[in-house]
Amino acid sequence: MSDAHSTPEHDAPHEGPIKTPKQLILAVFFAFVIPILAIILLVSYVEADHQPAAGSDGLKAEAVAKRIQPIAAYEVKDLSDPASLKTGEQVFAAQCTACHTAGVAGAPKFGDSAAWGPRIPQGYEVLLTHALKGKGAMGPQGGGDFSDVEIGRAVVFMANKGGAKFAEPAAAPASAAASAATAEAAPAASAPAPAASAASAAK
Repeated sequence: MSDAHSTPEHDAPHEGPIKTPKQLILAVFFAFVIPILAIILLVSYVEADHQPAAGSDGLKAEAVAKRIQPIAAYEVKDLSDPASLKTGEQVFAAQCTACHTAGVAGAPKFGDSAAWGPRIPQGYEVLLTHALKGKGAMGPQGGGDFSDVEIGRAVVFMANKGGAKFAEPAAAPASAAASAATAEAAPAASAPAPAASAASAAK
């Protein structure tokens, strides 16, 4: 009975999809090449996140130096050199114009003689003290990073545009500053040491 249902096709041995040696070589080749290509493409995809875009200068020496430079910087000014000091107009443009051009928080407007009128009779020294130490909403030096002479020049510039006739403060000459420093050092050097004077008193 079971022989009646069997067919010669089922009795034949089963053959695989590879029938020739050429097909076997191709199957072995692609069995190794396709996974290797997949791994290479995966690695290049992952590494692409760490590479700069095409045409960018992400890894150039200048770009790297710019990225690793310190955030803060400092500037050393030679205050004995009058040429390095800013003019009153430069200081006004850099620091004072934000409030004094619009009259913010009660600041006298630049060039407004009615606003500067009550302040000018107080004198240059009082106005300079207000600028250096702050007054009202204005902080010391107006929040800037300028020397006292530069702030004084800005005060004179603003006050003179408001009707004053103040003379612009001159920078202290380098020779005067150096002689003042040596004059302070000379009395200290000529004063006898306390131990030496005690020893001479004991004799």
